[in-house]
Amino acid sequence: MGGDMLNAMKYISTVPYSGLFNWSVQYLNDSKIAFSKAYPMMRIGDFLRRNKTAVAIEDDKTYKRATIKVRNGGIFLRDEEIGSKIGTKNQFLISKGQFLLSKIDARNGAFGVVPEKLDGGVITGNFWTFDVDYSIVNPHYLALLTTTDAFIQFCEQASNGTTNRHYLQEPLFLNIKVPIPSLEDQNKLVKAYNDIMAFIKIEEMEAIDIDLKVTVNVRNALGVAPYPGHIEKKLVHYIDYCAIDSWSVPQILHAENSPFGKSKFACKKLSDLAFINPKTDLSMLSDDDNMSFIPMEDISDVYGEWIGKRIGCKSDIKGYTKFQDGDIVWARITPCMQNGKSALLTNLVNGKGYGSTEFHVVRVKSSDVLPQYIHTLIRHFDVLSDAKKYFTGSAGQQRVPTSYLENLLIPIPPLGVQKQISDEYTNGIEQAKQGYMKIYNYKQELKKNFEAQIFE
Repeated sequence: MGGDMLNAMKYISTVPYSGLFNWSVQYLNDSKIAFSKAYPMMRIGDFLRRNKTAVAIEDDKTYKRATIKVRNGGIFLRDEEIGSKIGTKNQFLISKGQFLLSKIDARNGAFGVVPEKLDGGVITGNFWTFDVDYSIVNPHYLALLTTTDAFIQFCEQASNGTTNRHYLQEPLFLNIKVPIPSLEDQNKLVKAYNDIMAFIKIEEMEAIDIDLKVTVNVRNALGVAPYPGHIEKKLVHYIDYCAIDSWSVPQILHAENSPFGKSKFACKKLSDLAFINPKTDLSMLSDDDNMSFIPMEDISDVYGEWIGKRIGCKSDIKGYTKFQDGDIVWARITPCMQNGKSALLTNLVNGKGYGSTEFHVVRVKSSDVLPQYIHTLIRHFDVLSDAKKYFTGSAGQQRVPTSYLENLLIPIPPLGVQKQISDEYTNGIEQAKQGYMKIYNYKQELKKNFEAQIFE
């Protein structure tokens, strides 16, 4: 009897009544964080106090609005907007040095300290702002601690609601105990972190500079000016009837306003050089033959390349976009398009593939152009910026129509020049990739070093 009772007890967990913050077994059993015992522990609620300074948005005033990037990305000015265009009229004021979090994205590490630039800004009720007891905690230390993987996991367990509205529960957040070193030690940890971050930011600027040079080099090689962002419109515009291939005014004028249309080289429409969204012949494959499967997430928006190597089979292709070796896939939907999700596909399984229906497929048919050159141009910043003007559909589901690519003017320099342009572009992207990888490794090491001070 006694032995049976002991065996049964190992399946029972006990919780002090003072620690019973909710009735979630998962929270009570799984939310324990292995913090270091080197520092005293203190409830977050002992040094943070919720601030709910309300403000009624007035139509004739301009307001600074904040946004928080996840995983210690910081707090930034989202925009400055006139009150008449702000839908939520009851908001809250924030002040420099306060601790701010998103109750929706706390489970993704959306914590930070309000910067001076956002002093006097406003937030909606989806954000919480706290006054900080500076005699106990440096809020920047708290921002580092709350964006660690272990604390983010705790926030996931301390959140509830539907998938898209998974809110952090304030009592659980305020009652969690965290290690609080002396202010001197906190300041040292923050300084060590910031010193290395300053070096990382220099590396980031160098990588960004490479990206900019790549963009400028393509323009210079083609003899075109930077994309103006807007086109001056004439009151009257004449066009030969034989040149009309669409009843859309924007499309008729597109050729003249095309980002590369004023190149020093002769131009042709992309539809004269490549098939846009052609059919793909799969008749040589049986239903159980393998093919490459490429969802949108397997195309890098940073480097413009295929980064996944998933495999499917022909029997699974119904409802997907089909393509073959040598094709260019180009995201047509926001925000993937303007982020640069596109790739020149090579080494597909059995030479064939299928994937997202949100790809436009470009298949070069002319010997006058190289596929890698076409990819370089349609991924160029100027084209991505220009394409946004031709979006169709509702705000959340806007797409670039096929006609945009069909009418895009492509300069046609000699093949040797095309190769040089695309090779220099590819080399620049590779340099940037190496830089970003180095930055990633620095950040991982920095994170590891901080966590070693705080966790067991």
